[in-house]
Amino acid sequence: MRRRTFVAAALSTPPLARDLARLLRPPASSDAIRVTSPNGAIEIALLPADGSRLTYGVTFRNRPVIEASPLGILVDGVDLGQGVEAGKVESYGANEHYASRGVHSQATNRFNGARIALRHSASGTDSVLDVRVFDDGIAFRYIVPGKGSRVADEATAFALPAGATVWYHDLHGHYEGVHTKKSIADVAAGDWAAPPLTVKLPDAAGYAAITEAAVIHFAGMVLQADGQGAFRARLGHAPPASYPFTLRYGDAEAARLAQPAAISGTITTPWRVVMIGPDLNTLVNCDIVSNLAPPPDPRFFPQGLHTDWIKPGRAVWKYLDGGGENTLETMKQFSRLAGELGFEYNLVEGFWQRWNESELRELIDYSRARNVGIWLWKHSRDIRDPEARAAFFQHAQDVGAVGVKLDFFDHEAKEIIELYQAALEGAAAHRLMVDFHGANKPTGESRTWPNELNREAVSGMERRSMQAWSQHDTTIPFTRMLAGHLDFTPMLFGERRRETSWAHQIATAALFTAPLLVYGAHPQAMLDNPAVELIKSIPTVWDETRVLPQSEIGEIAAFARRHGKQWFLVIANGPSARSVEVPLSFLGGGSHQALVVRDREDDPAAVVVEHPTLHRQDALKIDLRPGGGCVARF
Repeated sequence: MRRRTFVAAALSTPPLARDLARLLRPPASSDAIRVTSPNGAIEIALLPADGSRLTYGVTFRNRPVIEASPLGILVDGVDLGQGVEAGKVESYGANEHYASRGVHSQATNRFNGARIALRHSASGTDSVLDVRVFDDGIAFRYIVPGKGSRVADEATAFALPAGATVWYHDLHGHYEGVHTKKSIADVAAGDWAAPPLTVKLPDAAGYAAITEAAVIHFAGMVLQADGQGAFRARLGHAPPASYPFTLRYGDAEAARLAQPAAISGTITTPWRVVMIGPDLNTLVNCDIVSNLAPPPDPRFFPQGLHTDWIKPGRAVWKYLDGGGENTLETMKQFSRLAGELGFEYNLVEGFWQRWNESELRELIDYSRARNVGIWLWKHSRDIRDPEARAAFFQHAQDVGAVGVKLDFFDHEAKEIIELYQAALEGAAAHRLMVDFHGANKPTGESRTWPNELNREAVSGMERRSMQAWSQHDTTIPFTRMLAGHLDFTPMLFGERRRETSWAHQIATAALFTAPLLVYGAHPQAMLDNPAVELIKSIPTVWDETRVLPQSEIGEIAAFARRHGKQWFLVIANGPSARSVEVPLSFLGGGSHQALVVRDREDDPAAVVVEHPTLHRQDALKIDLRPGGGCVARF
């Protein structure tokens, strides 16, 4: 883009955008465009390279996060990033706050943006590259106007700096894998990675994570390594179908979904997102994925996030920890125990479908009398037909269920993404909350559809083959959780917890963000635990989260989290024993009566419960066994 074109575009913009246009400053190379974050720390540079290949690079505090990388979209096989000319640049921005749910209660949406007009020289195809730069990351998407049906595919990559360390898992289990830590130099060509992919930048330059947002009428994005330090964006049709998908739907259906999907009319890609910050606290508190999603539709959600029938809470669940036969009487017992715990919900697996309607209504009425709502499980194949989907949601509403757990999606092709959207809309029309299982990563759906309370997309306590949990549990908060809420079904006290302690298991319930917090443990096991008072008090949404500096991916996760006036110190330890000293400077003034649950040195299947009085100038010294933990409530 020529400098005079840039200046003319800047002068033609409205006053607010004209101020922001100063940030779109041409570099020494006159054909490049740069957009800088409001705080000036992050910058994205876009320019045609040799052969007019559109490329981009991202820096944080003048150090590379994404090296020069190709940027583009394929439309009917034509790469619109190859042989491209830039035209008018429209600058814009935002600085706003809105209600959020999860790691904190107020989200910040502050960015400088640019819409860059592009023309593909050979085909004459026009498009717009939409770029936003936040104080904690960048995002971009393509918009390609047009009519009729066209097939879109990816031509973008993310080249990481030499010396970077990455954490990712493959797609064999869809989004239920175990993260591997690798130097970028050791990542093999062809490796598949499920976003978010977390990056520790070389030379203590900070952290980054690559994912996407606002996947709407489009296939989901995964990543594939090129073996030379970059990960290429690929769409959901491209990777081999996951084992769960072929197990449930067969090879023929997998082959059908391996074809790129057609899109009618204007093509709007999801946002490609790179979260960036100096520390893990910045990544965990990053709002970009939510910021880029459309706000709630007032037709369904007149009070937005706080619409009255949407209520985060805790659920008991008869699945992982025994409990007898799958009968009405057993489920009534679970609801009674949920009431004793003060939990809001009882999530009932698919065996409810073998009951008659009067039995289901009896359970729901019995539970409601104890202030416990019922969630009902359903296989996603049973809601693919629009009439069947509407009938199920109508039935769930008629009998008085409060939510539905929809399972076994196991793919990220465009038509499966559209099934998620249709399910959320249909459930909202019937005032039903939703928990997705066998699911892909969140991409901001819970902002647009606040009735989505949770989404699995994690290798949680259901996994029988997990040999050790502690490294996994201390990796998840800084990888998968960056995309949003996760249904880990935490906290078991029996042998399934492997090498982890009871205190570690309790800590995971407060560590993993889940507005619908479904507990793995039998409710009687929770009532019988010496830490029951603390277990009863763990909230499912937080007003504030601070990642403490002791945290290290795969080694230890230490959070201070506030709900209302109560603070929780939450520590899950990895494979190695350690002692930590945590300053309590996050507390307010005066004295604080604390409830501390920590490891017992000689027995992982026990806890020490203490009630000290502490002050903000104090520090809490905690000895952690391998796979140990600690939770303190102030």
